[in-house]
Amino acid sequence: MNHFRQIRQKLSAYGLDAMLLTGEANRFYASGFHSTGTDGVALVTEAGAYYYTDARYIEAAMRQVQGAEIHETGRGRGYSVLLQEAVDKHGIRRMGFEEAYMTVADCEAYRSKLSCELIPASALLTELRRVKDEEELSAMIGAQRIAEKAFQDILKEIRVGVSEREIAARLQYLMLHYGAENMSFDPIVVAGANGSVPHGVPGERAIQAGEFVTMDFGCIYHGYCSDMTRTVAVGYATEEMQHIYQVVLQAQLAGIAAARAGVTGEAVDGAARAVIASAGYGHAFTHSFGHGVGVEIHESPNASPAVQEPLPAGAVISAEPGIYLPGKLGIRIEDVIVLEEGGCRNLTRAPKELIIL
Repeated sequence: MNHFRQIRQKLSAYGLDAMLLTGEANRFYASGFHSTGTDGVALVTEAGAYYYTDARYIEAAMRQVQGAEIHETGRGRGYSVLLQEAVDKHGIRRMGFEEAYMTVADCEAYRSKLSCELIPASALLTELRRVKDEEELSAMIGAQRIAEKAFQDILKEIRVGVSEREIAARLQYLMLHYGAENMSFDPIVVAGANGSVPHGVPGERAIQAGEFVTMDFGCIYHGYCSDMTRTVAVGYATEEMQHIYQVVLQAQLAGIAAARAGVTGEAVDGAARAVIASAGYGHAFTHSFGHGVGVEIHESPNASPAVQEPLPAGAVISAEPGIYLPGKLGIRIEDVIVLEEGGCRNLTRAPKELIIL
């Protein structure tokens, strides 16, 4: 799976002769080959694509990268030298670069060594990555199924006395065991009053009876992320806990019902936010309804009050309202959905009814 052709087709619309990809996420999106950090460069021109890397990755790149010329860097033949050869060969005058990823130092270095103009063009990749194709969706569904298997297993291990950190570590092991390449992010596992911190860090605190445990986790499969959150109760749940849980669940369902291609992120967020506000907890919903998911765990587009442009068909976003009461509890329920004409498709199958362990 690569997207060299799609990038090439967008060059003229952005007034470019070529697109330089140095950021890890966009480099993978273009080539389908993963190397860490700055250990690789891709170049897409009107005539073809190039992938450059060093001796540590060259053999793997030769096996995996399709649809591009592959060149190895070496002493005296660094990325800038190889790129200049392509500039001369194709008469490149305007080369796009990822200003959202590239450091100022790297940008200045390339500008001093290349005989073409470097044009900020992160928007080209942002536009493409907003819409997932079937191969991308297949990878994301695979990642989601792995996370769901881990969730079913972890339910058997959550009990009084187990620490947040133990659950987080076990979730990571289970996802790797079921085929994950890596984690989408460090799992969030927070219990009791710690749950009021949406992105709390798992600690040594032992879970007590009558507490919620919120688990936000996901994994990477074929280069794409999954993301899900489930909140469960241990021992028992008070009437107040059950009531607030149902408010969050109804808010999530309302947002999902409003989500479809052509509506704004503001509208999707607003549908969920109205349910929480009408229940008297508007102040306690402190983040947006959802964010884009794909090669990165947070990418465009977002379902938030700030997004007033229509969301495109094929966009994959999280659906994750929450209520957070400092010093008391937190609840979040998260699925991942793909927007379609007239509605959306939920990629998440894990149950959402309140589970009391």
